[in-house]
Amino acid sequence: MNAKELNDKTPDQLRDELVALKKEAFNLRFQQATSQLENTARIRQVRRNVARIQTVLNQKAAAAASDA
Repeated sequence: MNAKELNDKTPDQLRDELVALKKEAFNLRFQQATSQLENTARIRQVRRNVARIQTVLNQKAAAAASDA
């Protein structure tokens, strides 16, 4: 997922995806704590995707605030 794909989505779609990624991050942390995690790089990918979505949401909110 890249920022260009995220910019094309609506804020509601972004929030839904953010919730899904946070759930996945929780599950990955749980797997890591119980030594069941196979792909440790996935934690980093999920964290960065969460940050990307939050950045795009903040940009959209700032743009909406400046237009109003």
